[in-house]
Amino acid sequence: MSVLEFKLSNLSFAIDLSVGHLVHFTVAEEGRVLSPLHRAPWVDDSGAVFEETTPPNVRRLSGDFFCAPFGRNNVEPGPSHGWPANSAWSHMGTDETTDRLTAVFTLKRKVMGATVEKRLTVRSGHPFLYQEHRLCGGEGAISVAHHVMVQMGEGGRLAVSRKALACTPDEALEPDSARGRSVLAYPAEVTDMKSFPLADGGTADLGQFPPGERHEDFVTLVEASPDGTDLPVGWSVASRNAEMDRVLVLKNAAQLPVTMLWMSNGGRDYAPWSGRHTGVLGIEDACASAAGHADSISPNPFNEKGIPTAYALAEGRTAIVRHVIGACSIGQGEGDVEDLSTTDGQITLHFTTGRERTLPFDTHFLAGGRT
Repeated sequence: MSVLEFKLSNLSFAIDLSVGHLVHFTVAEEGRVLSPLHRAPWVDDSGAVFEETTPPNVRRLSGDFFCAPFGRNNVEPGPSHGWPANSAWSHMGTDETTDRLTAVFTLKRKVMGATVEKRLTVRSGHPFLYQEHRLCGGEGAISVAHHVMVQMGEGGRLAVSRKALACTPDEALEPDSARGRSVLAYPAEVTDMKSFPLADGGTADLGQFPPGERHEDFVTLVEASPDGTDLPVGWSVASRNAEMDRVLVLKNAAQLPVTMLWMSNGGRDYAPWSGRHTGVLGIEDACASAAGHADSISPNPFNEKGIPTAYALAEGRTAIVRHVIGACSIGQGEGDVEDLSTTDGQITLHFTTGRERTLPFDTHFLAGGRT
C-alpha cells in the first residue's frame, strides 16, 4: 500500500507516498470526527478514465500537496505542480511521544538540484496539522505553494486575513467552451472581495462559496501586508454549511504572500473531471505567480510590486516552508468569522456576534522558515 496512516490522541492523518498527497486529516471533537479535506471521486475508482496527458497529481488528487514549482513546470522538465506533487516519497521515520508525533519523508527525485524533505506534526490537544517542507541545496529559484482542497458540497462562507487585492489571470482555466466554463471575468482586479466582476455582468462575493453553478474559476488574493510586518499570520477560514465546522488554513504571510482560490464546481466536462468534481474550494497559499515557474522567477506584475514569487536555492542553503491546517466545529450562535488573532500558545477566532473561540496552537511554528 502506498498510503501510510498516523494517529495520535484525537488526531489522524494519512499520506499517499506515490505522490506525496495528504489523503486525509481528521480531528475528533466532542463525539464528532471532523474531516475537512477533499479527495477526488476517481482516485478510488478502478474504472476511472483519464486522458493520456493527465499528470499523477490529478490522477491521485487528494487533500493537500506541496507544489515546487506551482502550476506550469516550464524551467526544468516535469509535470504541473512539480515532482513533489507527482512522484514517490520515502518514509524516513516517525518520532512519537505521548503528546507529539512527527513523521518525516524525503522526495525520491530532486527539484532544481535540491533535496526535498517533508515533516508532518500533530500535537495532542491541538486541532492542527503542522507541515514543514525543506528544500536543501539546489540552484536557481523555485516557486512554491500548498494546495489545500476543502470539500464544500453544500457551500459555505470564506473569511480571510486582510487583502490588498483580488485578481484573475489573463485567461480562464478552461477557455474552450467544449471542455469547460467559468463564471468570473478574466482578467479582472478589485480591492473588494465582495464585489468581484462576473463574466456576464454583475458581481460575486468571493466570501460566499460557490459563486455560481457548473464552473471552474481561479483567483489570486494578495496579502495587505505581504512582508508580514503588520500581519505575520495570514489566514483563511472556510465555514462549511452541511458539516457545521470550520477549516483553518494558516501561513506566514511573508513566506507565502498570496493565496490562490481554486473554485472547482463541475466546470470541467472531460475525463476524469466529467462534471463530477463539485463543491471543491482550493485554498492555495503560495510564493508564486499563477502563470508558472518561468514567470515566477522573471519580472512579473507581482514581484515588480515587491511581492516575492520564488525562493532562492543554493548549495549549503535550506529554504523552509511552513504551513498549518486545522478544524473545529461551529458553535451555536457564533456567527461568521470576522478576525483571527494569536497569543502565546493559542489562536482565537473572533466572530461577528462578538463571541470568541480559542484553540491551543503552537504560536512559534510559523515564525520559522525561509532561510
